[in-house]
Amino acid sequence: MQSFISNENLLESKWLKSPDFVCSKSFDKLENSKVKTELFKNSLSTSKQLITVLLIDDQPIVGESVRRLLAAEQDIKFCSCTNPAQAISIAEELAPSVILQDLIMPEIDGLVLLRLFRTNPETQQIPIIMMSSKEEATIKAEAFATGANDYLVKLPDPIELVARIRYHSTAYFNLLKRQEAERAIAHKDELERRVEERTAELSTALEHLKNTQAQLIHHEKMSGLGQLVAGIAHEINNPINFIHGNINYISDYTQELFQILKLYQQKYPNPDSEIIETIEDIDLSFICDDLPKVLSSVREGSDRIKNLVLSLRNFSRFDEADCKIVDLHEGIDSTLLILQHKIDEKQITLVKNYGDLHAIECYVGQLNQVFMNLLVNAIDALPLSSHPQCSTVNIPNSNCSSKPPTIQIRTEVVHSNRVRIGISDNGLGMTSDIQKRIFDPFFTTKPVGEGTGLGLSISYQIVVERHGGTLRCASDPGQGTEFCIEIPIAQTSHSPKPPNIISDTTARFEI
Repeated sequence: MQSFISNENLLESKWLKSPDFVCSKSFDKLENSKVKTELFKNSLSTSKQLITVLLIDDQPIVGESVRRLLAAEQDIKFCSCTNPAQAISIAEELAPSVILQDLIMPEIDGLVLLRLFRTNPETQQIPIIMMSSKEEATIKAEAFATGANDYLVKLPDPIELVARIRYHSTAYFNLLKRQEAERAIAHKDELERRVEERTAELSTALEHLKNTQAQLIHHEKMSGLGQLVAGIAHEINNPINFIHGNINYISDYTQELFQILKLYQQKYPNPDSEIIETIEDIDLSFICDDLPKVLSSVREGSDRIKNLVLSLRNFSRFDEADCKIVDLHEGIDSTLLILQHKIDEKQITLVKNYGDLHAIECYVGQLNQVFMNLLVNAIDALPLSSHPQCSTVNIPNSNCSSKPPTIQIRTEVVHSNRVRIGISDNGLGMTSDIQKRIFDPFFTTKPVGEGTGLGLSISYQIVVERHGGTLRCASDPGQGTEFCIEIPIAQTSHSPKPPNIISDTTARFEI
């Protein structure tokens, strides 16, 4: 709301040219009250703003009298209106700092006009001083109850009138300043809120961008690794097939040579000295005893290489875009074979409780990556063993909690349409605070340089968003950790589910 309007602007309004409205531009001097008024001005005035007084009284003589009372006040502009019907409109445009209003007027009751002022948004906060010749307490009380700020018996003493005008004007100016400050504060708070919201949005977008970038890099690395592994596996596979395929022939030929040698020894029991000397030099009896063992070792080694190549080829199928129906146990076993050196290094007891699973539809390369991430975490969580452990396979209802370090893998069908894979270890376990963050990108408890913090985050996305499953974690400090995967047997359209991180043991396999 505009606080003041210049006299020139006032004259532009047609209704302000009415003889019922008078706005003084010059002031008469009332020397008798000037000194007293100056004293009140010095003691009560706290603002140098121009004070505008609007008098509403149907008697022009009253307006002239008040004008004379205020003529000595250079910072007070006085305007009067003798037509109450125009009072609201005049007050809206004039925006006075205080209104002096007569209580009794012929056209409209003063209290009715007061009520109109108080219900008008443009004038409801302007201080109003009621003026009347009546001094009854009930009349004053009714005026205050209707919304008057003050009550004067006309005509009041000039000093008192000026003092009250200055007091109410100052209070009104302070109110306007406070409201303006509140609006400024509210605007500032709104701007800060918007900045905070925008900052949060940008932070989220940046985090999402970093996560996406890291996943793309990781995907490219896995894709390149898959191609490299597939190429190496192919190159190894051909020569190892030659070796593996010829071992049986070598074994058969060796047995035939041994038979011929034995027949020579029977037919010619007394060979010449040169043959005897050569037999002793090469230790023929040792060769005959050790050669079958050597061939057996070669056969075992070639079998292990063939199995490793097969595991590498299975694991490297990361880039396959289509779901395939596969045996889940083959993927787990392939991953275990790749990690066998780490398992042997820590002498970990491996317990595999495989259920009777149906072939499932999945992205096998990505699921193998999940198995790899979870098994590597389980291996890293286990300390080095001081006691040799024997690996056990498919032992039903095994309890290996007393055989550290131990990893248990268990599979089963649940609800007839989903499979559950549990990978448990009896390592150090995790606190609840760590469990809440394990699926966050870049979160890792490993030393700098030993972990990227993306393994579990990507595993979660593969299981939940890619396969429509759930990935849960159950762990207690000192009690080990279990990750439980559940995925549908058949892949259908699904909506990604939110992270499902649990710390209870309802779905936990005993280890």
